[in-house]
Amino acid sequence: MKIGIIGAGNIGGNLTRRLTALGHDVSVANSRGPETLRELAEETGATAVRAEEAAKGAEVVVVTVPLKAVPNLPSGLLDGAAEGVAVIDTGNYYPKERDGRIAAIEDEGLTESRWTEQHLGHPVIKAFNGTYAQDILERPRPAGSPDRLALPVAGDDEAAKAKVRALIDELGFDTVDAGGIDDSWHQQPDTPVYGLRAGVEAVRKALAEASPERPASFRG
Repeated sequence: MKIGIIGAGNIGGNLTRRLTALGHDVSVANSRGPETLRELAEETGATAVRAEEAAKGAEVVVVTVPLKAVPNLPSGLLDGAAEGVAVIDTGNYYPKERDGRIAAIEDEGLTESRWTEQHLGHPVIKAFNGTYAQDILERPRPAGSPDRLALPVAGDDEAAKAKVRALIDELGFDTVDAGGIDDSWHQQPDTPVYGLRAGVEAVRKALAEASPERPASFRG
C-alpha cells in the first residue's frame, strides 16, 4: 500500500521502519522539512516529503504529532489522498506536560481524537496511542502466538477501521475493537489499557474498566 506518515518521532519513525520492511511505499514528513529526514529515508527506503505531500495517493495516512500541533497542520492535508483513505490518529492529550489546556476537550467533552478529526476534516481511527514505540520494532509476533500483544482500535468508519486492523495484524499485533471515536476515552492516558502490554482478553477487560472521568493530572 501507499502510506503517508506525518510526524517522525518515536512512533512515526518506527512505523516507517516496519512498514517499509513489509514492502509498503511510505512517504514520511515532519514539521522541519524533508532534509531533516534524510537519515531515516536512507535507512528505510521511505521517501521524505513535505507534510503537504505526505498524503498524496495514500491509502493509509498516520498522523502522529503532538496534539497542540494538529491545528498547525497544512489545510487540505488529505485532499490528494486515495479514495477511502484510512487516517490513523496516534495522539494523546497532555495538557500539563506539553499541549496546554484545550477547552473543547475539557469543557465540551470532546474526545481528543474527535477534536483531531474536526481539525483534519476527515474521520480518524485511533490506534497506537498507548503503544510503546520500541514494541513496534521488538514485539511483533505471528498470529496465534501466546505472547502476541493486542492494541485497541477505535473509529466510526468501519471500512477504514477494518483496513487499519488488517495493517496492525500485518505488523504482528492483534487488535480489539474499542468502539467509535466518542468511545475512544477508554484508551486515553491514565486508563487501564494505556501502555498495557497484554493479549486480547486482557485488553478487552482493561477497556471495560476505564472511567470517563479525566484525572486531575490530565486536566489543564
